[in-house]
Amino acid sequence: MVTPDLLTYEACAGALDWAGAVEALRRGHLRPRAEIADIFLGPRTATLLNRAAFIPGLGYGVKAVTVMDGNAARGLPTVQGAMMVYDAETGSLRAVIDSRLVTEFKTAADSVLGARLLARPDSRHLVIVGAGVVATSLIRAYGAIFPDLERISVWARRPEQARALVDAARGPAEAAGITARLEAAPDLDAALAEADIISSATMARSPVIHGARVRPGTHVDLIGAFKADMREADDALIGGSRLFVDSRATTLHHIGELTMPIRAGVITEADVLGDLYDLVPATAPARRSADEITVYKNGGGAHLDLMIADYIAATATATATAG
Repeated sequence: MVTPDLLTYEACAGALDWAGAVEALRRGHLRPRAEIADIFLGPRTATLLNRAAFIPGLGYGVKAVTVMDGNAARGLPTVQGAMMVYDAETGSLRAVIDSRLVTEFKTAADSVLGARLLARPDSRHLVIVGAGVVATSLIRAYGAIFPDLERISVWARRPEQARALVDAARGPAEAAGITARLEAAPDLDAALAEADIISSATMARSPVIHGARVRPGTHVDLIGAFKADMREADDALIGGSRLFVDSRATTLHHIGELTMPIRAGVITEADVLGDLYDLVPATAPARRSADEITVYKNGGGAHLDLMIADYIAATATATATAG
């Protein structure tokens, strides 16, 4: 019997990089479409989320995590759990990976891959909405993949939280070679009006980003909403933009960002123009002009977790062999 590797955040995070994570997702979307299934259990503020995937040639994966809205006040992580990765041929358990490691690299790499495919190449100003754990990953991931960024602004409902995150992120960002100026944004509307890329990672259940505040040519990356009663963008933005998702299967009928405007008749399913399985192999850019607004809904999915988990396990094996 093969003993699976137990891969913790502390042991593995230093060996990973954002370019490798984004490339793992890009390559994964050149494979056949994944089979996926999700299970949500528990109340809306305390959920057990199980996500499973099978990708031909890559294998099987199951991620089981709890999402507890009240944990921040307890000094505990909001999301906790683990991912199991199984071999494609034998079904053997290859690795058990700290879910924090998988989710951190998957979430930000997903958004950055979407931005690389949809944002204007001359984008210089990134505005991050929200100052939680994901925001730190977004600074590092966008900074690594968009080296020409000049400003990264962070806004949060509590200004002191945004200032603390920016202060904590400056040193690691400089050490990673990120040259963009990091700043806390005191006014959200003013920041949105100057943004080239907006990346939102909040727990909002009503819109915080309004289409009237977003200028032409902006790319909007929506991460936070993951359930049917959650959304971060208003109808004006969703209905007035070219709309894309990371995965039709995990977003169209599950996440309020889309289900609410579809139910209200603001958009139809046909208005979602593609997901990563369409965008990655495409031979022509999805963005048609410098003036259009593009919206990308990062809904996640077990297939994305599996692509990243395979990258983590392979990196850990290569690092152990080299050592």
